[in-house]
Amino acid sequence: MARPVGTVTRGTTNPNRLRRMDRWIAATHGAELRRAATPLAVDLGYGAAPWTALELLRRLRAAAPRTEVVGIEIDPARVAAAQPYACDGLTFRHGGFEVPVPGRPTLIRAANVLRQYDEEEVAAVWERLCARLAPGGPPSPGGLPVSTGGLLVEGTCDEIGRRHVWVALGPEGPRTVTFATRLGSLERPSDLAERLPKALIHRNIPGEPVHAFLRDFDRAWAAAAPYASYGARQRWIRTIRDLRADWPVRDGVTRWRQGEVTVAWEALAPRS
Repeated sequence: MARPVGTVTRGTTNPNRLRRMDRWIAATHGAELRRAATPLAVDLGYGAAPWTALELLRRLRAAAPRTEVVGIEIDPARVAAAQPYACDGLTFRHGGFEVPVPGRPTLIRAANVLRQYDEEEVAAVWERLCARLAPGGPPSPGGLPVSTGGLLVEGTCDEIGRRHVWVALGPEGPRTVTFATRLGSLERPSDLAERLPKALIHRNIPGEPVHAFLRDFDRAWAAAAPYASYGARQRWIRTIRDLRADWPVRDGVTRWRQGEVTVAWEALAPRS
């Protein structure tokens, strides 16, 4: 058997740490999972405990009941420790960025995996993982929309999942960046900067688009301060309504109410 591609992560994890990411995936990618003949999701680098894989199965099956989940870890001891938690729809395998599963996954989730890698390594990892995704295709029988193909969701969150930023990529490459937070704990939107994924975290400097976006986000948040009397959620919604005048926001109020906002990748992509 070939050696898995990648390096062992710290493996830290907590129950419900990835709930914001999971709920977003179920809401935005659930139709694609339902459309797939054999919907397969991969929890890549689930860590020292299998909680995130178990939670991913539960949340995705609520949106697409036929979904199967495979937890993949590069540390064989972690795979062995997870085996007692295998159940209907959930298995665990030893592997890395080669994603050793049959066929093409409809979803690969890689949360808090690339944090320890160098920025220069990210593009190659993204390319490798995107090449493993299910391709898009023509409309399915019954008039369903054109398939957009598999989805790679790669990002970083804090230890208990209050703040999270992730990039969503399709077979063709990066699509969007999503910022998600527990609004009651947010002082200002730029607090999310410490959770930017590896591709962006070192670009939060003057002259880079992500820095300009967070600057404008803070300004809009400050301007929306009067709405705080109606609650943090109403202030957040007003902030994003103002923000989208200058930035390509890709979602709407339904997601904003969850403490999220999604922006087109090309607007935040590094300049060099």
